Amino acid sequence: MSNQKTAISLFSQINVKEKFENLLGKKAQGFISSVLQIVNGNNLLKNADPMTVYNAAATAAVLDLPIDPNLGFAWIVPYKGKAQFQMGWKGFVQLALRTGQYKRINVTEVYENQFKSFNRLTEELDADFGIDGEGEIVGYASYFKLNNGMEKLTYWSRKEIEKHAKKYSQSYGKGGMSPWNDKDQFHAMAKKTVLKNMISKWGIMSIEMQTAHLADQSIQDQEGKYDYVDNSNIIDVEAESLSEEEKRVKSFIDKAANMEQLADLKESVPAALMYYYEAKEDELNKD
Repeated sequence: MSNQKTAISLFSQINVKEKFENLLGKKAQGFISSVLQIVNGNNLLKNADPMTVYNAAATAAVLDLPIDPNLGFAWIVPYKGKAQFQMGWKGFVQLALRTGQYKRINVTEVYENQFKSFNRLTEELDADFGIDGEGEIVGYASYFKLNNGMEKLTYWSRKEIEKHAKKYSQSYGKGGMSPWNDKDQFHAMAKKTVLKNMISKWGIMSIEMQTAHLADQSIQDQEGKYDYVDNSNIIDVEAESLSEEEKRVKSFIDKAANMEQLADLKESVPAALMYYYEAKEDELNKD
């Protein structure tokens, strides 16, 4: 039996339909139809491990994000014979807005005619966004303002983005399947990277947001077991931007040998590290 038929058979099972109905209610059948449409329209996904397709779809359903590629919230994409779940920057914006704590949130490209300077200490970006961007894209800026008045702006230069992609994507620049290698998708990935990094460090890490951070760019042979096939260290993407205190707490999380040791740390874990904590908790629970 081919993977395509197995996927169709899998999503036709009563228990699978009931799971998506529990997650999505009346939207379940439409969601399942969209999954199968995406699988049938992609030869690589047709031959991908059907359980990874199912788990990627279940993740999107848990987050209540559409997987229509044209919408840009989330994707199910083929990678080395399996299905990978990928968040889009619009998906992260959607999850942030659901918390009800954001007054504004956005991310954008910065063109060479708009950019003037960026002060890393004060995080002040001098750029003219009142004019249309022309020339090369020199960087990416993200910004949010919470209802309580807190504001945060982050700017990454194009060179910083390329350095990041080279470090965290094994296939970057090698003609592989990574979206970093596609000219149009590169900009979407760059915007997601800057926004994701800003939220993980300074934003509201709701349970949905923690799940999105963990699941992004992962393959799940088993539900909730994340395998980052393009780079096994992808969970540490944001680690470089952590403060010294946050790095100290993270080191204790990494070294926890059992659930009791991990539980002792919970009260001292800041929001930026909660998804590291949850990942370690899942790892210990599976041992």
